[in-house]
Amino acid sequence: MFSTTDSSTSRRRAAAQRPEDWSTVPSLLASELMAFGDEVSRLSVEFDIEALIVSHERWLPWLWHAFEGQVDEQLRPEVICDDRSSELGAWLHDAGRKALGHLPTYDMLLLRNRYFHLKAAELITLIEQGEMGDAERTFRQCEHASRQIVLLLKELKRGLVRSAASGSATARKVAQNTRS
Repeated sequence: MFSTTDSSTSRRRAAAQRPEDWSTVPSLLASELMAFGDEVSRLSVEFDIEALIVSHERWLPWLWHAFEGQVDEQLRPEVICDDRSSELGAWLHDAGRKALGHLPTYDMLLLRNRYFHLKAAELITLIEQGEMGDAERTFRQCEHASRQIVLLLKELKRGLVRSAASGSATARKVAQNTRS
């Protein structure tokens, strides 16, 4: 159950196995720690998508509080009707377009986000006018659009993973054909 070697032997063996300089990586392990251009970009976009989902999901409670009478001063219809006024919208029109604009799901997401912002602005306007029945209906439309946005974001993320996997498979085939 216990090793018969003494503790000084164990310490020497452990010291021999690990480098003294922890800022360097043995050459045999270096490739395991590296991510190359396309992989870094893909991982960055995946991380962005996760953060954007969390950011977008904050909208519904914020809108619901407004519906219940706790209107935040930042919820101004003339501001939130612009789909670029959210983190997701700003990302979609800039970095997201560069990273994902070629995917069909991107266009659907962009349209759905615009619709969400228009409905959110309409909701605040209806609340300000005291039209609570219409405001409740509009809130339900915001909920529906929000769920679709999250699903589309998740689909974009899956698309990135699939394209990375097929790209890796293609690269392996090219490398194998080159060696032959």
